[in-house]
Amino acid sequence: MRVVIDYLPNAPLPISLFPNYAPVFDKKSYNLQRFSYIRIMTNEPAYHLNLIIDGLTDSIREVESGESFATEISPATTEDIKQATKKNGWHFVWKAEFDREDRRVYKLTRADEPEIIQGLLSLTDMAGYVYVHLAESAPINFGPNKKHEGVGGNLFAYACKRSWDAGNEGFVSFQAKTKLIIHYQNVLGAVHNGGHHMIIYPQEALFLIRKYFKT
Repeated sequence: MRVVIDYLPNAPLPISLFPNYAPVFDKKSYNLQRFSYIRIMTNEPAYHLNLIIDGLTDSIREVESGESFATEISPATTEDIKQATKKNGWHFVWKAEFDREDRRVYKLTRADEPEIIQGLLSLTDMAGYVYVHLAESAPINFGPNKKHEGVGGNLFAYACKRSWDAGNEGFVSFQAKTKLIIHYQNVLGAVHNGGHHMIIYPQEALFLIRKYFKT
């Protein structure tokens, strides 16, 4: 375990939602008019998300035709995970993620093609928020010849909706690769809270939910 000091340039973090943070007072944080927190980091490695959000498209949109398609998100099955291998073009070892007892893996599919996975999402329902461990577009949806755009936004919108439906105001937390922190700030409205840690707050969560979930 290690301890990190984060200086947050925004309103005080809702500590009840993020139990690995503890507020402290020091001269530096006072002079900078920032809120200072001790963050307890476990030794367990965390994924740093590198999913590009290629557009907020209401649903997913076929690149070639421009047509949008309704989507569904449901728990991934053992058979689904057998398809999600590096041999088949996926970047992460989804079987290892699927086998973890502390998280659930969900699949994104088109409503008219339920047998074809468009993206995968691993998350944990925490006390007061949803933590996204990992998110990835299917191999058919990245690169210059991708079939669809909007997968990443759809996955994050689901995480926000899950948090909202549980009474947690849409709070979502995740770790981002350094080079994508600004990207997630600009596209998702996520707040960078030190290190690789990012949070989606209620206003931005509600925007994503309304964009992807009309009912």
